[in-house]
Amino acid sequence: MRAARNVENLAFVTTPPPAALWYVYPLGFTGAPIRRPDPDSFASAPAHRLRRVAAWLDYAANLGVDGIVLGPVLLSKTHGYDTLDYFRIDPRLGDEDDFLDLVRAAHARGLALYGDGVFNHVSADHPALRAALAGGPDSPGAGMFQVAWRAPGGPRPHPFEGHGELVCFDHASGETADFVTEVMDYWLSRGLDGFRLDAAYATGPKFWRRVLPGVRAAHPGAWFFAEVIHGNYASEVKAAGYDSLTQYELWKAIWSSLLDPNFFELDWSLKRHNRFLEDFAPVTFVSNHDVTRIASQVGPGKAALAAVILMTVGGIPCVYSGDEQAFTGVKEERVGGDDAVRPEFPPDPSGLAPFGWWMYDLYRELLELRRANPWLRRAQSTTQALTTSHYAYRVAAGGGAAGGGALEVEVDVAGRPRALIRDWRHGDKLWEWEWSGLD
Repeated sequence: MRAARNVENLAFVTTPPPAALWYVYPLGFTGAPIRRPDPDSFASAPAHRLRRVAAWLDYAANLGVDGIVLGPVLLSKTHGYDTLDYFRIDPRLGDEDDFLDLVRAAHARGLALYGDGVFNHVSADHPALRAALAGGPDSPGAGMFQVAWRAPGGPRPHPFEGHGELVCFDHASGETADFVTEVMDYWLSRGLDGFRLDAAYATGPKFWRRVLPGVRAAHPGAWFFAEVIHGNYASEVKAAGYDSLTQYELWKAIWSSLLDPNFFELDWSLKRHNRFLEDFAPVTFVSNHDVTRIASQVGPGKAALAAVILMTVGGIPCVYSGDEQAFTGVKEERVGGDDAVRPEFPPDPSGLAPFGWWMYDLYRELLELRRANPWLRRAQSTTQALTTSHYAYRVAAGGGAAGGGALEVEVDVAGRPRALIRDWRHGDKLWEWEWSGLD
């Protein structure tokens, strides 16, 4: 166990679940070097780049979110998901004092801060793994890793999804569960309000069912959502004890339906989404740090319609930083193929180009409407009209029970992309937008 430090406990213990999130990938966002030229630079002086994230907190709060998801900030070899030290802020980003300052600044603005829990795999150069490989299966820490100890040619660590630079933890090991619990407790005690659980689809629910109860006992206000790609989402949440998980099915249906166009796909996905909402509120999104940006997928006009859909269906919308400025970026399957979707941001919002603010205003207006209708978190949708290029749906609280909120949403791509939102019960037009091509 690590020695206790004399730091104030900055964590909320009664933090409500977030209503809307803004996701930041700090290494790219702050311009940190992803592929280090100097192998000894792990010991370099802190660069204090986390302060640049703090300069954007007012921007995020004004957008209308109440939580920030912070991508990897711990010491790693390259992109953050190949961790080398789970108890040290990466010097490319700063030090622990920079992290604590960011926590204070976020909380002062009413923003919760969620970390990226990279607990499925570790860098192949992690010191504990290297020591275990040198010391054998009975050495301290060896039980934490998946290693074929009797493989021909010597011990062979099990790679994550074929990536030799990433080695999987052994999630059947009590030693791994204790280690992950210790790491989570360390950073929750320093102010994090919860975690995104990276690659939880590979880790599996049994591990998290073992770990999360103990973490929640020490931090009852913490909130956890899992990266899950496909499967029975409701069963995953129940089996693992997550609060939520990522709704990749809906992500795919939104961009694909707008691109083709074929709103029948979105309609089918929203029917499944309704069933998930009976049990929990999924984290919904139209882009993230691992996929091509929505404005590159479908163009800026249809990207605005994607935002309309995102903000008017049930769930917890998560906006990937830059989408609210109509940023573009294409994910490529090559070394460095993530760089375009993980760009450097200016030191503060004043450095943004002027031609993206129309999208910021659109997101801000939609988030304002969502805050005015908090029942949208678990709202059910019902189809009102459907063609390949036109979709109208009603969203209602409590399955449309009398007295609950209800909105009607129309999106259309037959000509210029356009959208309309009405108060369904009274017929009042609440919001309208049409792509001019000049925004």
